[in-house]
Amino acid sequence: MRISWIEIPERIKYELQQLEEEGVEVAELRREWNQIEDLDHNDNLFKTNAETFYGKLDGISLHNQNAENEPSTWDGIVKQCRIKRDVVSSISSSLVEDKILGGWLGRSAGCMLGKPVEKTPRSGVIELLSSNGTWPITDYISGQGIPDSLLKKYPWNRHYGKESLKENIECMPEDDDMNYPMLNLSAFERYGEEFITEHIVQTWLDLAPVLTTFTAERVAYVNRLNGIEPPQTALLRNPYREWIGAQIRGDFWGWISPAQPARAAEFAYRDACLSHVRNGIYGEIFFAAAVAASFKNNDNRSIIEEALLYVPPKSRFAEAITFTLSLPIQEQSWDITVDSLYKKFGKYHWVHTINNASLVVAALLSSKGDFERAVCNVVMGGWDTDSNGATVGSIMGTMLGANKLPSKWITPLNNKIRSSLKGFDHSLLSDLAKRTINKAKY
Repeated sequence: MRISWIEIPERIKYELQQLEEEGVEVAELRREWNQIEDLDHNDNLFKTNAETFYGKLDGISLHNQNAENEPSTWDGIVKQCRIKRDVVSSISSSLVEDKILGGWLGRSAGCMLGKPVEKTPRSGVIELLSSNGTWPITDYISGQGIPDSLLKKYPWNRHYGKESLKENIECMPEDDDMNYPMLNLSAFERYGEEFITEHIVQTWLDLAPVLTTFTAERVAYVNRLNGIEPPQTALLRNPYREWIGAQIRGDFWGWISPAQPARAAEFAYRDACLSHVRNGIYGEIFFAAAVAASFKNNDNRSIIEEALLYVPPKSRFAEAITFTLSLPIQEQSWDITVDSLYKKFGKYHWVHTINNASLVVAALLSSKGDFERAVCNVVMGGWDTDSNGATVGSIMGTMLGANKLPSKWITPLNNKIRSSLKGFDHSLLSDLAKRTINKAKY
Protein backbone atom coordinates (compact mmCIF):
# COMPACT_ATOMS: atom_id res chain seq x y z
CA MET A 1 0.00 0.00 0.00
CA ARG A 2 1.34 3.40 -1.00
CA ILE A 3 0.78 6.28 1.43
CA SER A 4 1.25 9.67 -0.19
CA TRP A 5 3.79 12.19 1.05
CA ILE A 6 5.82 9.82 3.24
CA GLU A 7 7.27 7.29 0.76
CA ILE A 8 11.06 7.68 0.59
CA PRO A 9 11.35 8.20 -3.22
CA GLU A 10 8.67 10.89 -3.10
CA ARG A 11 10.31 12.67 -0.19
CA ILE A 12 13.74 12.55 -1.83
CA LYS A 13 12.32 14.09 -5.02
CA TYR A 14 10.91 17.06 -3.09
CA GLU A 15 13.91 17.28 -0.75
CA LEU A 16 16.17 17.93 -3.74
CA GLN A 17 13.79 20.63 -4.93
CA GLN A 18 13.59 22.17 -1.46
CA LEU A 19 17.38 22.20 -1.05
CA GLU A 20 17.72 23.92 -4.40
CA GLU A 21 15.27 26.62 -3.29
CA GLU A 22 17.39 27.08 -0.16
CA GLY A 23 20.46 27.75 -2.30
CA VAL A 24 22.11 24.31 -2.25
CA GLU A 25 23.78 23.09 -5.46
CA VAL A 26 21.94 19.86 -6.22
CA ALA A 27 22.96 18.93 -9.77
CA GLU A 28 25.39 16.20 -8.67
CA LEU A 29 22.95 14.96 -6.04
CA ARG A 30 20.24 14.65 -8.69
CA ARG A 31 22.55 12.63 -10.95
CA GLU A 32 23.32 10.30 -8.07
CA TRP A 33 19.65 9.89 -7.22
CA ASN A 34 18.73 9.25 -10.87
CA GLN A 35 21.18 6.37 -10.91
CA ILE A 36 19.57 4.89 -7.80
CA GLU A 37 16.11 5.43 -9.28
CA ASP A 38 17.05 3.23 -12.23
CA LEU A 39 17.13 0.24 -9.87
CA ASP A 40 14.05 -1.90 -9.30
CA HIS A 41 12.12 -0.28 -6.44
CA ASN A 42 11.24 -3.69 -5.08
CA ASP A 43 14.88 -4.64 -4.89
CA ASN A 44 16.59 -4.66 -1.50
CA LEU A 45 19.56 -2.92 -3.12
CA PHE A 46 17.33 0.02 -4.09
CA LYS A 47 15.97 0.31 -0.55
CA THR A 48 19.46 0.21 0.95
CA ASN A 49 20.87 2.76 -1.50
CA ALA A 50 17.85 5.05 -1.12
CA GLU A 51 18.18 4.99 2.66
CA THR A 52 21.90 5.76 2.44
CA PHE A 53 21.26 8.60 -0.01
CA TYR A 54 18.54 10.06 2.19
CA GLY A 55 20.99 10.01 5.09
CA LYS A 56 23.28 12.22 3.04
CA LEU A 57 20.41 14.67 2.41
CA ASP A 58 19.55 14.68 6.12
CA GLY A 59 22.95 16.12 6.92
CA ILE A 60 22.57 18.85 4.32
CA SER A 61 18.98 19.85 5.20
CA LEU A 62 19.51 19.92 8.95
CA HIS A 63 22.62 22.06 8.51
CA ASN A 64 20.83 24.52 6.27
CA GLN A 65 17.87 25.48 8.45
CA ASN A 66 19.19 28.63 10.12
CA ALA A 67 20.16 30.86 7.24
CA GLU A 68 21.06 34.35 8.43
CA ASN A 69 18.11 36.11 6.80
CA GLU A 70 15.53 33.41 7.48
CA PRO A 71 15.52 32.37 11.15
CA SER A 72 13.24 29.58 12.32
CA THR A 73 13.31 30.45 16.03
CA TRP A 74 10.92 32.91 17.63
CA ASP A 75 13.79 34.85 19.20
CA GLY A 76 15.44 35.13 15.79
CA ILE A 77 12.24 36.36 14.18
CA VAL A 78 11.61 38.89 16.96
CA LYS A 79 15.16 40.19 16.64
CA GLN A 80 14.91 40.73 12.89
CA CYS A 81 11.40 42.18 12.98
CA ARG A 82 11.78 44.11 16.25
CA ILE A 83 8.35 42.92 17.32
CA LYS A 84 6.83 44.99 20.10
CA ARG A 85 3.85 44.45 22.37
CA ASP A 86 0.45 45.27 20.93
CA VAL A 87 -1.14 48.57 21.80
CA VAL A 88 -4.67 47.38 22.51
CA SER A 89 -7.48 49.78 21.65
CA SER A 90 -11.02 49.16 22.82
CA ILE A 91 -13.30 47.25 20.46
CA SER A 92 -16.97 46.67 21.18
CA SER A 93 -18.16 43.16 21.89
CA SER A 94 -20.77 43.36 19.14
CA LEU A 95 -18.11 44.26 16.57
CA VAL A 96 -15.81 41.43 17.65
CA GLU A 97 -18.69 38.95 17.52
CA ASP A 98 -19.73 40.09 14.03
CA LYS A 99 -16.18 39.93 12.69
CA ILE A 100 -15.35 36.50 14.13
CA LEU A 101 -18.54 35.03 12.69
CA GLY A 102 -17.68 36.77 9.42
CA GLY A 103 -14.28 35.11 9.49
CA TRP A 104 -15.71 31.61 9.92
CA LEU A 105 -18.36 32.17 7.24
CA GLY A 106 -15.99 33.86 4.80
CA ARG A 107 -13.37 31.16 5.21
CA SER A 108 -15.95 28.46 4.54
CA ALA A 109 -17.35 30.18 1.46
CA GLY A 110 -13.94 30.85 -0.08
CA CYS A 111 -12.79 27.31 0.64
CA MET A 112 -15.88 25.77 -0.95
CA LEU A 113 -15.56 27.97 -4.04
CA GLY A 114 -12.06 26.66 -4.75
CA LYS A 115 -12.63 23.09 -3.64
CA PRO A 116 -13.94 21.44 -6.84
CA VAL A 117 -10.90 22.54 -8.87
CA GLU A 118 -8.15 22.00 -6.32
CA LYS A 119 -5.20 20.31 -8.12
CA THR A 120 -6.52 21.43 -11.53
CA PRO A 121 -4.05 23.79 -13.27
CA ARG A 122 -5.18 27.31 -14.04
CA SER A 123 -5.44 26.51 -17.76
CA GLY A 124 -7.66 23.53 -16.92
CA VAL A 125 -9.96 25.65 -14.74
CA ILE A 126 -10.37 28.10 -17.61
CA GLU A 127 -11.07 25.27 -20.07
CA LEU A 128 -13.61 23.62 -17.76
CA LEU A 129 -15.60 26.72 -16.90
CA SER A 130 -15.43 28.27 -20.37
CA SER A 131 -17.18 25.15 -21.66
CA ASN A 132 -20.38 25.92 -19.71
CA GLY A 133 -20.19 29.70 -19.85
CA THR A 134 -19.24 30.27 -16.19
CA TRP A 135 -15.81 31.82 -16.83
CA PRO A 136 -14.92 34.28 -15.38
CA ILE A 137 -16.14 32.98 -12.02
CA THR A 138 -18.97 34.94 -10.38
CA ASP A 139 -20.62 32.20 -8.28
CA TYR A 140 -19.98 28.79 -6.79
CA ILE A 141 -18.65 26.44 -9.47
CA SER A 142 -21.24 24.42 -11.38
CA GLY A 143 -20.66 21.19 -13.25
CA GLN A 144 -23.80 21.54 -15.34
CA GLY A 145 -23.14 21.66 -19.06
CA ILE A 146 -19.48 20.60 -18.91
CA PRO A 147 -18.70 17.84 -21.45
CA ASP A 148 -17.79 14.42 -20.04
CA SER A 149 -14.55 14.48 -22.03
CA LEU A 150 -13.39 17.54 -20.10
CA LEU A 151 -14.39 16.04 -16.76
CA LYS A 152 -12.29 12.99 -17.56
CA LYS A 153 -9.37 15.27 -18.39
CA TYR A 154 -9.91 17.47 -15.32
CA PRO A 155 -11.86 15.47 -12.70
CA TRP A 156 -13.29 17.26 -9.70
CA ASN A 157 -11.27 17.11 -6.51
CA ARG A 158 -11.83 13.64 -5.03
CA HIS A 159 -11.99 15.13 -1.52
CA TYR A 160 -15.64 16.27 -1.67
CA GLY A 161 -15.21 18.29 -4.85
CA LYS A 162 -18.57 17.18 -6.26
CA GLU A 163 -20.29 18.04 -2.98
CA SER A 164 -18.93 21.59 -3.37
CA LEU A 165 -20.53 22.20 -6.77
CA LYS A 166 -23.29 24.82 -6.74
CA GLU A 167 -26.04 22.34 -7.52
CA ASN A 168 -24.96 19.93 -4.76
CA ILE A 169 -24.14 22.24 -1.83
CA GLU A 170 -25.83 21.32 1.45
CA CYS A 171 -23.23 22.65 3.88
CA MET A 172 -19.48 23.23 4.12
CA PRO A 173 -18.04 19.77 3.40
CA GLU A 174 -15.03 18.14 5.06
CA ASP A 175 -11.78 19.98 4.31
CA ASP A 176 -8.38 20.23 5.97
CA ASP A 177 -8.46 24.01 5.52
CA MET A 178 -11.45 24.09 7.85
CA ASN A 179 -10.22 21.34 10.18
CA TYR A 180 -7.23 23.37 11.37
CA PRO A 181 -9.21 26.30 12.82
CA MET A 182 -11.27 23.70 14.70
CA LEU A 183 -8.14 21.90 15.93
CA ASN A 184 -6.64 25.17 17.13
CA LEU A 185 -9.91 26.08 18.81
CA SER A 186 -9.86 22.75 20.64
CA ALA A 187 -6.20 23.14 21.64
CA PHE A 188 -6.81 26.63 23.02
CA GLU A 189 -9.89 25.52 24.93
CA ARG A 190 -7.83 22.74 26.50
CA TYR A 191 -4.57 24.52 27.25
CA GLY A 192 -5.19 28.28 27.16
CA GLU A 193 -2.73 31.07 26.40
CA GLU A 194 0.24 29.13 27.74
CA PHE A 195 -0.14 26.34 25.19
CA ILE A 196 3.06 24.97 23.70
CA THR A 197 3.77 23.23 20.43
CA GLU A 198 3.50 19.80 22.04
CA HIS A 199 -0.09 20.66 22.96
CA ILE A 200 -0.88 21.30 19.30
CA VAL A 201 0.40 17.93 18.17
CA GLN A 202 -1.35 16.21 21.09
CA THR A 203 -4.61 17.72 19.87
CA TRP A 204 -3.93 16.40 16.38
CA LEU A 205 -3.26 12.92 17.72
CA ASP A 206 -6.42 12.98 19.81
CA LEU A 207 -8.82 14.36 17.21
CA ALA A 208 -7.48 14.06 13.65
CA PRO A 209 -7.04 10.82 11.67
CA VAL A 210 -3.55 10.84 10.19
CA LEU A 211 -4.72 10.59 6.57
CA THR A 212 -6.71 13.81 6.94
CA THR A 213 -3.32 15.56 7.11
CA PHE A 214 -1.12 16.20 4.10
CA THR A 215 2.47 17.07 3.16
CA ALA A 216 4.36 18.64 6.09
CA GLU A 217 1.59 17.93 8.59
CA ARG A 218 1.55 14.23 7.73
CA VAL A 219 5.34 14.02 8.12
CA ALA A 220 5.20 15.85 11.46
CA TYR A 221 2.37 13.60 12.65
CA VAL A 222 4.31 10.43 11.74
CA ASN A 223 7.50 11.85 13.24
CA ARG A 224 5.69 12.42 16.54
CA LEU A 225 4.28 8.88 16.49
CA ASN A 226 7.87 7.71 16.09
CA GLY A 227 8.94 9.56 19.24
CA ILE A 228 10.34 12.73 17.65
CA GLU A 229 9.47 15.89 19.60
CA PRO A 230 8.84 19.42 18.29
CA PRO A 231 10.51 21.28 16.69
CA GLN A 232 12.43 18.30 15.30
CA THR A 233 9.09 17.06 13.96
CA ALA A 234 9.37 19.82 11.35
CA LEU A 235 12.94 18.97 10.40
CA LEU A 236 13.34 15.24 10.16
CA ARG A 237 12.89 14.13 6.56
CA ASN A 238 10.31 16.79 5.89
CA PRO A 239 10.81 18.17 2.37
CA TYR A 240 7.49 20.05 2.62
CA ARG A 241 8.73 22.27 5.44
CA GLU A 242 8.14 25.49 3.45
CA TRP A 243 4.88 24.45 1.81
CA ILE A 244 1.43 25.89 2.49
CA GLY A 245 0.35 23.68 5.42
CA ALA A 246 1.12 26.14 8.20
CA GLN A 247 -0.21 29.08 6.22
CA ILE A 248 -3.72 27.60 6.31
CA ARG A 249 -3.60 27.23 10.11
CA GLY A 250 -3.23 30.86 11.17
CA ASP A 251 -6.75 32.27 11.13
CA PHE A 252 -7.84 31.18 14.60
CA TRP A 253 -4.88 32.96 16.22
CA GLY A 254 -5.96 36.17 14.51
CA TRP A 255 -9.61 35.74 15.48
CA ILE A 256 -8.80 35.43 19.19
CA SER A 257 -6.44 38.42 18.99
CA PRO A 258 -8.59 41.29 17.71
CA ALA A 259 -6.33 44.19 16.65
CA GLN A 260 -3.36 42.43 18.31
CA PRO A 261 -1.18 41.16 15.46
CA ALA A 262 1.87 40.59 17.69
CA ARG A 263 -0.13 38.24 19.92
CA ALA A 264 -1.53 36.43 16.89
CA ALA A 265 1.95 36.13 15.38
CA GLU A 266 3.43 34.55 18.49
CA PHE A 267 0.59 32.01 18.78
CA ALA A 268 0.97 31.24 15.07
CA TYR A 269 4.67 30.60 15.54
CA ARG A 270 4.05 28.04 18.30
CA ASP A 271 1.69 26.22 15.94
CA ALA A 272 3.77 26.49 12.77
CA CYS A 273 7.07 25.23 14.15
CA LEU A 274 5.49 21.82 14.70
CA SER A 275 5.68 21.14 10.97
CA HIS A 276 7.46 24.00 9.22
CA VAL A 277 10.59 26.14 9.16
CA ARG A 278 11.53 29.53 7.79
CA ASN A 279 9.18 30.66 5.00
CA GLY A 280 6.66 27.99 5.95
CA ILE A 281 6.49 29.52 9.43
CA TYR A 282 6.31 33.05 8.05
CA GLY A 283 3.20 32.19 6.04
CA GLU A 284 1.25 31.35 9.18
CA ILE A 285 2.62 34.32 11.13
CA PHE A 286 1.81 36.72 8.28
CA PHE A 287 -1.80 35.66 7.79
CA ALA A 288 -2.51 35.35 11.53
CA ALA A 289 -1.31 38.94 11.88
CA ALA A 290 -3.37 39.99 8.86
CA VAL A 291 -6.55 38.51 10.34
CA ALA A 292 -5.87 40.27 13.63
CA ALA A 293 -5.29 43.56 11.82
CA SER A 294 -8.57 43.09 9.93
CA PHE A 295 -10.49 43.92 13.12
CA LYS A 296 -9.37 47.54 13.06
CA ASN A 297 -8.57 48.23 9.42
CA ASN A 298 -10.79 48.31 6.34
CA ASP A 299 -8.01 48.76 3.79
CA ASN A 300 -6.38 45.60 2.48
CA ARG A 301 -3.09 47.24 1.56
CA SER A 302 -2.72 48.60 5.08
CA ILE A 303 -3.57 45.17 6.52
CA ILE A 304 -0.91 43.52 4.36
CA GLU A 305 1.72 46.13 5.17
CA GLU A 306 1.07 45.72 8.88
CA ALA A 307 1.25 41.92 8.69
CA LEU A 308 4.52 42.17 6.80
CA LEU A 309 6.13 43.79 9.86
CA TYR A 310 6.11 40.35 11.53
CA VAL A 311 8.11 38.63 8.77
CA PRO A 312 11.94 38.80 8.54
CA PRO A 313 12.47 41.57 5.98
CA LYS A 314 15.16 39.83 3.92
CA SER A 315 13.38 36.51 3.70
CA ARG A 316 12.13 35.11 0.40
CA PHE A 317 8.59 35.42 1.76
CA ALA A 318 8.94 39.14 2.50
CA GLU A 319 10.56 39.75 -0.88
CA ALA A 320 7.65 37.99 -2.61
CA ILE A 321 5.02 40.05 -0.79
CA THR A 322 6.95 43.26 -1.48
CA PHE A 323 7.09 42.35 -5.17
CA THR A 324 3.33 41.77 -5.19
CA LEU A 325 2.70 45.09 -3.47
CA SER A 326 4.73 46.81 -6.22
CA LEU A 327 2.41 45.63 -9.01
CA PRO A 328 -0.22 48.06 -10.39
CA ILE A 329 -2.93 45.57 -9.52
CA GLN A 330 -5.90 47.92 -9.44
CA GLU A 331 -4.90 49.55 -12.73
CA GLN A 332 -4.55 46.38 -14.82
CA SER A 333 -6.60 43.32 -15.67
CA TRP A 334 -6.56 40.42 -13.22
CA ASP A 335 -5.13 38.12 -15.91
CA ILE A 336 -2.09 40.38 -16.33
CA THR A 337 -1.49 40.34 -12.58
CA VAL A 338 -1.74 36.56 -12.41
CA ASP A 339 0.58 36.19 -15.41
CA SER A 340 3.14 38.34 -13.59
CA LEU A 341 2.93 36.13 -10.50
CA TYR A 342 3.30 32.94 -12.54
CA LYS A 343 6.33 34.37 -14.31
CA LYS A 344 7.91 35.33 -10.99
CA PHE A 345 6.91 32.37 -8.81
CA GLY A 346 5.98 29.59 -11.22
CA LYS A 347 9.03 27.56 -10.19
CA TYR A 348 7.41 26.67 -6.87
CA HIS A 349 5.20 23.64 -6.26
CA TRP A 350 1.50 24.44 -6.53
CA VAL A 351 1.13 24.06 -2.74
CA HIS A 352 4.21 26.04 -1.74
CA THR A 353 3.85 28.94 0.69
CA ILE A 354 5.52 31.71 -1.30
CA ASN A 355 3.60 31.59 -4.59
CA ASN A 356 0.22 31.07 -2.93
CA ALA A 357 0.77 33.84 -0.37
CA SER A 358 1.60 36.22 -3.22
CA LEU A 359 -1.58 35.27 -5.07
CA VAL A 360 -3.68 35.76 -1.91
CA VAL A 361 -2.19 39.21 -1.38
CA ALA A 362 -2.79 40.14 -5.01
CA ALA A 363 -6.44 39.06 -4.81
CA LEU A 364 -6.96 41.10 -1.65
CA LEU A 365 -5.44 44.15 -3.32
CA SER A 366 -7.61 43.64 -6.39
CA SER A 367 -10.84 43.43 -4.42
CA LYS A 368 -11.42 47.08 -3.57
CA GLY A 369 -13.22 45.79 -0.49
CA ASP A 370 -15.58 43.51 -2.43
CA PHE A 371 -15.86 39.97 -1.00
CA GLU A 372 -17.00 38.36 -4.23
CA ARG A 373 -14.26 39.92 -6.34
CA ALA A 374 -11.61 38.84 -3.83
CA VAL A 375 -12.57 35.16 -3.57
CA CYS A 376 -13.36 34.77 -7.27
CA ASN A 377 -10.09 36.36 -8.35
CA VAL A 378 -7.96 34.20 -6.09
CA VAL A 379 -9.63 30.98 -7.25
CA MET A 380 -9.29 32.06 -10.89
CA GLY A 381 -5.58 32.47 -10.17
CA GLY A 382 -5.12 28.71 -9.74
CA TRP A 383 -2.48 26.98 -7.61
CA ASP A 384 -4.00 25.90 -4.26
CA THR A 385 -7.51 27.09 -5.02
CA ASP A 386 -9.40 25.98 -1.91
CA SER A 387 -6.68 27.03 0.55
CA ASN A 388 -6.31 30.43 -1.09
CA GLY A 389 -10.06 30.90 -1.30
CA ALA A 390 -10.29 30.08 2.40
CA THR A 391 -7.57 32.56 3.41
CA VAL A 392 -8.95 35.38 1.28
CA GLY A 393 -12.47 34.63 2.49
CA SER A 394 -11.33 34.68 6.10
CA ILE A 395 -9.58 38.04 5.87
CA MET A 396 -12.41 39.64 3.91
CA GLY A 397 -15.02 38.09 6.20
CA THR A 398 -13.24 39.34 9.29
CA MET A 399 -12.72 42.80 7.82
CA LEU A 400 -16.32 43.20 6.65
CA GLY A 401 -18.10 41.24 9.39
CA ALA A 402 -20.88 38.70 8.97
CA ASN A 403 -23.60 41.33 8.54
CA LYS A 404 -21.96 42.69 5.38
CA LEU A 405 -21.24 39.36 3.67
CA PRO A 406 -23.37 38.70 0.57
CA SER A 407 -26.15 36.17 1.20
CA LYS A 408 -25.37 34.67 -2.21
CA TRP A 409 -22.18 33.24 -0.71
CA ILE A 410 -23.31 32.58 2.87
CA THR A 411 -26.85 31.19 2.65
CA PRO A 412 -25.83 28.00 0.76
CA LEU A 413 -23.61 27.02 3.73
CA ASN A 414 -26.74 26.41 5.81
CA ASN A 415 -24.63 27.33 8.86
CA LYS A 416 -23.25 23.77 9.00
CA ILE A 417 -19.87 22.10 8.50
CA ARG A 418 -18.83 18.48 8.15
CA SER A 419 -15.56 17.18 9.63
CA SER A 420 -13.63 14.00 10.35
CA LEU A 421 -12.42 15.53 13.64
CA LYS A 422 -13.78 13.89 16.79
CA GLY A 423 -16.58 15.98 18.23
CA PHE A 424 -16.79 18.46 15.35
CA ASP A 425 -18.87 16.76 12.66
CA HIS A 426 -22.16 18.56 11.88
CA SER A 427 -21.04 21.62 13.86
CA LEU A 428 -22.86 24.89 13.36
CA LEU A 429 -20.57 27.64 12.10
CA SER A 430 -22.32 30.04 14.49
CA ASP A 431 -21.45 27.75 17.41
CA LEU A 432 -17.80 27.58 16.34
CA ALA A 433 -17.80 31.37 16.17
CA LYS A 434 -19.30 31.62 19.68
CA ARG A 435 -16.63 29.30 21.07
CA THR A 436 -13.98 31.42 19.35
CA ILE A 437 -15.50 34.62 20.74
CA ASN A 438 -15.30 33.14 24.22
CA LYS A 439 -11.53 32.78 23.83
CA ALA A 440 -10.89 36.15 22.24
CA LYS A 441 -8.97 38.71 24.29
CA TYR A 442 -9.86 42.35 23.74
